[in-house]
Amino acid sequence: MGDVQRALGEQHGELWGLIAGLDDEGWRRASRCEGWDVADVVLHMAQTEEMALASLDGQLGADGSGSLVKAAAVLGPTATVDDTAAWAVEHERGAPGAEVAQRWRAVSDRLLAQLADDDSHRRVLWVSGELSAATLAATRLAECWIHTGDVAEALDVELEPGDRLRHIARLAWRTLPYAFARAGRELGGPVAFRLHGPTGEPWDFEPDGEAATVVEGSGVELCLVAARRVEPADTGLHATGPDARAVLDLVRTYA
Repeated sequence: MGDVQRALGEQHGELWGLIAGLDDEGWRRASRCEGWDVADVVLHMAQTEEMALASLDGQLGADGSGSLVKAAAVLGPTATVDDTAAWAVEHERGAPGAEVAQRWRAVSDRLLAQLADDDSHRRVLWVSGELSAATLAATRLAECWIHTGDVAEALDVELEPGDRLRHIARLAWRTLPYAFARAGRELGGPVAFRLHGPTGEPWDFEPDGEAATVVEGSGVELCLVAARRVEPADTGLHATGPDARAVLDLVRTYA
């Protein structure tokens, strides 16, 4: 099992630690995802893990099954990722929280096992087109970390950020061209991230050749900005170069 897959397993464990044995009041608490309670967040995680497993199996959209695939078919090509996620949750919510938790746990365990056995370089279909199985694992890590934070905030639990966030920061750096393309923009030149992790260790991601734009500061804050959970202006991140403002505005870790 590679480093990203191990990190994903750790992240699954952190989320499970929050929701295992949660009472009804806990499941109904409002999360920081607007309009969603804790049960809705975990339902969304189950739906997206099921989609990822279908991707690895080569069955993504093959028979029109899967909550998110159905949502995309109903809403049409102009629907955003957020639109389809909201539709899918709305049309499946209502099950007891413990049942939702077991659904997510079962599919996340299956996904992790399949990623461990898969060729990390194999190309698979995902929302944004084809990507490697290793990159799919990184996107699942990023999403699980984001929504673990959403659940933790709802439950008034403070989590300590770990080194596994380095994979998320790297994903944000590598997918900058995709983030710019989604916004109808083009990067003016290569970008470097020169960040530090939770204990001060360097998280440096450098392009081939000289960087035109450089982002410096906390790797955790960069991950939060890419997750759209914190505004760049509310962090200590500092960017210089022709794309300085655009990078912090557009960086993302999800499709």
